[in-house]
This record gives sequence, C-alpha cells and structure tokens, in this order.
Amino acid sequence: MQRQGKNFLTLMIILLAILVVYLYKPFLMTIVIAVLLSVATYGVTKKFIKITKSKMVGSLISTIIMSILFFIPIIYTTTSLVQYGNNFDISYIEKISRYLVGLHYKLPSFLSYFQNSFDRYIMDINVGNISKIVLPYATKFAQMSAGFLKDMFLIVVFYFFINFYAEDLIKYLKGILPVDEAEINKIFSQITDVMNVVYYSILVTAIFEGFLFSLIGMAYGYNGLLLGILYGFSSLIPIVGGAIMWLPISLYELSIGHTKEAIFFAAYSIIVISIVTDTFIKPVIIKYINEKFFKTETMINELLIFLSIIAGLSTFGFWGMVLGPAITTLFMSVLSVYKKN
Repeated sequence: MQRQGKNFLTLMIILLAILVVYLYKPFLMTIVIAVLLSVATYGVTKKFIKITKSKMVGSLISTIIMSILFFIPIIYTTTSLVQYGNNFDISYIEKISRYLVGLHYKLPSFLSYFQNSFDRYIMDINVGNISKIVLPYATKFAQMSAGFLKDMFLIVVFYFFINFYAEDLIKYLKGILPVDEAEINKIFSQITDVMNVVYYSILVTAIFEGFLFSLIGMAYGYNGLLLGILYGFSSLIPIVGGAIMWLPISLYELSIGHTKEAIFFAAYSIIVISIVTDTFIKPVIIKYINEKFFKTETMINELLIFLSIIAGLSTFGFWGMVLGPAITTLFMSVLSVYKKN
C-alpha cells in the first residue's frame, strides 16, 4: 500500500510538472536566461550583499548594473536609429543602386550560362524594388525589437528575484534532488565557473570589437559610439555577424566614389575584427579571464567554451551565447556524477 502511494505521488508529480511547464511556457526562456545570468554574476551579487549587509539592496544594485549594461545601449541605439530614419535621404539608396547597375559584371566562364539572368537581376535594382525587399524585413525587425525589449524587462525582473531568493532556492533544490549534496555542489560550481567565464568574455569581446569598429567609423566621420554599439550586438549573430554593419557602409562609400576608403573599411572589418579577433583573440580573452580573474579549473577548455557559444547562437539565437555553454557544462557535469556512481 505504501509502495502504491509512492507510485501515485510520483505520477502526480510528473503530471503536475507537465502542467506547470505548459502554464509557464511563454516565460520559460526568460526564466532560464535570468537564472543563468544570476549564476554568472552570483559572486558579484554576494559581494554587494556582503558590503551593504542587505539581500534587498545587494540584489537591487546587481540588477541595476545588469539593466545599465543591456538597456542603456539599446535605448541609445533605438533613439539614434529613429532619428536617422526620420532624416534619411533616399538619394543614398539611389546612388548605391546606380553604382551597382553601372558596373559591368563578368561572371567566370563556368558560370557564363547565368550571365544574362545575372545582368537582368542587376538592371532591376532600384529604390522601388529595394523597398519591397527591405520593408518586410524592417517590419519583422521592429516586431523582434519589441519582443526583445519585453523579454529584457522580464529577464531583469526575474533576475532580481532569483538573486534575492538565491540561497533559499539552492537550499530547496539540494533538498529535493536525489543526489548527494557534494555532487550537487560540484555541478553548481562547474556551471558557475563556466558561466562566469562566458558572461564576462562575451561582454569584453563585444566591447572590444565594438571599440575597434568605432575607431574606423569615427575616422570616416560616422557616429563612432552608435556604430560601436551596433557592431557589438551584431558580432553575436552567427555567420553574418559584423557584415551587417561594414557591408552597407562599404557599398555607400563605393557609390560616392570613395573606392579606396570602401576597400579599406571592408578589409579592416574582415581581417582585423572578424578573422583576427574572433578566431585568435577571443579564445585568448576567454583563457585570460578564466586564469586571471576567476582562476577556476573547469572540465571543459577554452576552445570547447568558444565552440559552445557559436553552437548556442546558431541554435537559439541571441540568448544562445548563454544557453550553449550552460547546456554543455551541465551535460558534462552530470556525466561525471553518473560515471562515479
């Protein structure tokens, strides 16, 4: 009878867990991101709580800093883009389209079959056709931006409460999980260590790449701060990344006759920022932050952390940079516990 009662409770827990997941499905991603960001900044939050001697004040300070890091750049960028959009001169697009149409493209011999189709495609480039293509994407981008701001607000709210109740939540999880406390501590330590490295390395890399792009932007008379912020965010997008920023500017420079400037702008962005920084400097930054600031010995090395960030971005989008390393670390930590048992 006692065994039947336990089986019944187990079944009830499973069914109720499914209902809870279904109930909170719209907020699951934001809650998970808030939890992981809280884990990544747990050490800093604890220091604030220790200094202020108040969980409320310490958690609030940590949340305000998080809000500043995310919201101020987004608000500045949005405001600036709206102003540029209101004052945008359509002649810029006309100049670029005329420049592209005026070029005599010659495809390689093995692609000569497509030359006529390619020529017709180039001739069709005009403001009207470009507008038809851009408008749906602009609308979708506006919708995504609104959704992103909503998610950011919810993440910040959840982030505060998770920080505030962190000790109680950890204690509760240790009590209900059927695993030794020492093993739970090890898993939590591994995830915390990796998330620390990931969070701060992404932040430093985005700022560094944005700074490099802002330098060349200011050298050409553009708004360096705006370009730096936009490049910092776009650098997190898989595959295309910074090309979203440097390609339109290079095309514009070409359209107004600044050929050397356009080539240098593109070459600088591809070689210095995309290839050198992403391929060589970013893994070094991850290693440096790990060794100098956190001095942790994680079970996954810098290259695997780097690859998990790329995989996460490709699979989950923007927030994949947090989810990718977290999933990889959790998987390897649980495997380690399973192997010992």
